[in-house]
Amino acid sequence: MGKRGRVIVWGGFDDFQMPHMRWLHEASRLGSVHVFFLTDRAIEAQTGRPPKYPQAEREYLLDAVRFVSSTAPADDPEPEALADRVKALNPVAWVAAEGQEETAQRKLCERLGARFHAVARAQLETAPEEPPPGEPSSDAPKAIVTGCYDWLHSGHVRFFEEASRFGDLYVVVGHDANIRALKGEGHPLFPAKTRRYMVAGIRYVRQALISSGEGWLDAEPEIRRLRPDFYVVNEDGDRPEKRAYCEKHGIRYIVLKRTPKEGLPPRSSTRLRGY
Repeated sequence: MGKRGRVIVWGGFDDFQMPHMRWLHEASRLGSVHVFFLTDRAIEAQTGRPPKYPQAEREYLLDAVRFVSSTAPADDPEPEALADRVKALNPVAWVAAEGQEETAQRKLCERLGARFHAVARAQLETAPEEPPPGEPSSDAPKAIVTGCYDWLHSGHVRFFEEASRFGDLYVVVGHDANIRALKGEGHPLFPAKTRRYMVAGIRYVRQALISSGEGWLDAEPEIRRLRPDFYVVNEDGDRPEKRAYCEKHGIRYIVLKRTPKEGLPPRSSTRLRGY
């Protein structure tokens, strides 16, 4: 178990956004987080409609969150149905998001002798000034990726997972003005501080930063400072400027095919904007 016992978090985690990440982050401060996530059937029973994202995709994303220690599906939309499974974990706390169905969860905690804690809504909507870095590998090479990462999805997670195989992974998210200049008005949907926090919450990422340059090489100041061994892009992010820069400075340039995790649908932030 974790440093201060096991902590239970329960929910659907459909359409994963910053409040979900912050919820899990705050829960992790109390101990080792075990997430019971609702199955597709349970979400439909609870909301009257199927989830936006299928169960396997939600599980993949949750397992990639650095604040989560373990996950398990929950096939009933009522927390009381988890009583025996929760008791077996001997948790020290159950952490909910403020406004979530709290009454049933409080009663279950009282019966099991666990603490109940609700994270304030205002806290869920605010990204910390500095997201926590991951643990560096001893003498590992450095890999860097850059991009907008405007709507974090399973495709981004898969890209980070693959890129991290080249070394400690540093992700530089584009600053707002540059994203707007490259992609047009209406971009980005989320400010750089939020996008950096979401990226930093993925366990494959050593550190997330915000770019300070301009154009397709807006991360050039960060690259100069970090001195990575690899610059990893996907096929959509392949640019002549990046190739030329890497060749000039002795950085290995890696282009990955945009392939989703096996069994999951392909995703792109552009398509999700209208989802």
